[in-house]
Amino acid sequence: MTITLRFHETGGPEVLRVENIDVAAPGPGEARVRHHAIGLNFIDIYQRSGLYKVPLPSGAGNEGAGVVEAIGEGVTWVKPGDRVAYAGGPIGSYCEVRNMPADRLCMLPEDISYEQAAAMMLKGMTVQYLIRRTYAVQAGDTVLFHAASGGVGLIACQWLKALGATVIGTAGSEEKCALARAHGADHCIDYRTENFVERVREITHGTGVRVVYDSVGKDTFLGSLDCLQPLGMMVSFGNASGPVPPFDPGLLTQKGSLFFTRPSLFSNTARRSDLEATAQELFDIVHSGQVKIDIGQRYALANAAEAHRDMEARKTTGAGILIP
Repeated sequence: MTITLRFHETGGPEVLRVENIDVAAPGPGEARVRHHAIGLNFIDIYQRSGLYKVPLPSGAGNEGAGVVEAIGEGVTWVKPGDRVAYAGGPIGSYCEVRNMPADRLCMLPEDISYEQAAAMMLKGMTVQYLIRRTYAVQAGDTVLFHAASGGVGLIACQWLKALGATVIGTAGSEEKCALARAHGADHCIDYRTENFVERVREITHGTGVRVVYDSVGKDTFLGSLDCLQPLGMMVSFGNASGPVPPFDPGLLTQKGSLFFTRPSLFSNTARRSDLEATAQELFDIVHSGQVKIDIGQRYALANAAEAHRDMEARKTTGAGILIP
């Protein structure tokens, strides 16, 4: 028997239930992974709350790191004893042991710990596709990155700085802004006390930024558009404050022929070759020391509901992980 967290109906953190289940032998194309650490992400909340629809009952969680215990027929990507990590694939990482599609597992370098991996795979690969593929940031670009003190934000600030960008972040307190600046943000705007649109215009001397990366959603969407230069790109990749309401595409024309996109990690890593390349670039920049992984919170696996409450209340900084 192994401990797993599941939800049978959508709702608040209280719908997460601790259950004991038997894990079958891995089937064809599968590998059984024993987790050493499990990542916490806002997508977990979106799925649990019903914002993103998943079949019920459902497991929870989308990211983990551990050791391969057994493999099924036809598996060549990994073997028993391998250190692996993943982000995406079937929902259900909030558990001690699970079967995973083997082609979604990435080999974990020896110099990266399980806790680091669980804290960085989804967030770090998200940063990679955002700043290297969705809009390829160049040296000299000025960018706005919302939620700069979160798990994705702290990785992004460091990586953007390594690329030679000028980084403007937003966060919800001076303490969080200080954390973002310590991780590479040139400027950080406390959105609770400052108008971020006015401050961005002030910082850029009225020019605006080349690209906005926005995981906040409803509360920041229109303001983010007003921060862009003509022909700038709005990248919406999350809904921490709620989904972006429907809008007239003509608004993009009115504000300077802007580009708008809503990408996902899963589309960007659907092909095995893209998954491997994305993970390798992340491993390389962490290995170089230019990006350090900040683990702000650790929770016992059984306390996942508490972790969700803290994330929803904006009490967290950096990445959070669950320990089986």
